[in-house]
Amino acid sequence: MTLWVRRAYLVVLLSAVATVMCSAQILPLSSDAAAKVISLNGDVSALRDSIPWALNVGDEVQTRQVIITGPDGYAKFQVSDGSTFEVYPNSNIIFRKNPGNWRDLLDVLVGRVKIHIQRWGGQPNNNRILTPTAVISVRGTTFDVGVDDDDETTIVSVEEGVVDVRHALRPGQTRTLNAGESIHIYKDQPLAQSTVDKGAVVRRVLQGLRDAAFTAATRSPGHAGTSGGGGGLSGQTPSPAPPPGPPPPSPAPPPPPPN
Repeated sequence: MTLWVRRAYLVVLLSAVATVMCSAQILPLSSDAAAKVISLNGDVSALRDSIPWALNVGDEVQTRQVIITGPDGYAKFQVSDGSTFEVYPNSNIIFRKNPGNWRDLLDVLVGRVKIHIQRWGGQPNNNRILTPTAVISVRGTTFDVGVDDDDETTIVSVEEGVVDVRHALRPGQTRTLNAGESIHIYKDQPLAQSTVDKGAVVRRVLQGLRDAAFTAATRSPGHAGTSGGGGGLSGQTPSPAPPPGPPPPSPAPPPPPPN
């Protein structure tokens, strides 16, 4: 290959790379990479450039964004393959922290989520949920993940399907959970010391009733939840209170003293 041919090839290659980089900066991220809000109540925000922005139904959360819920916050998200995840109050999660690995769906830092992984035509749909103490692998199932704020203990409860769990800090044994089973993963204990609880199905039914009551309460007319519209900064200044009514009439003057 002559020198001028090599130079021409290099110019074409660099031009192609520059075009791709410019396109990545100009074009928005594909909706296939996003999670869409399909239901929401209360205080739910996403961090954008380290600033919390209030989410509303129809908004999309992009990869690497942090989702935060307040004490009354609840939101249900859907991704492009039909899978969904619900985020409950006082939670902090990262959506697709590693975009280069589409198996990693969520990093649950604290709080509770409920996840439903949709199967593709009956075929397994491999996904992973990460917490500070656990790596949870699923292929098509419905399950809960809770992370304690004090000691980072992870609780995994399976409602449907099969889930594989291993310790994030102490590699070794993998435990398989079936429907109705749960497990606690402690930060300072190997997974081998964690016992699979086979009576979790009853508690899951009770938890479902509590979830239904919570959702009904947050959707009541008197609740200050969010149900749609444009985005805005979380923690906006509340609407001013209505002006007070007229002051009460002055009391009648005392009677004159007797003569």
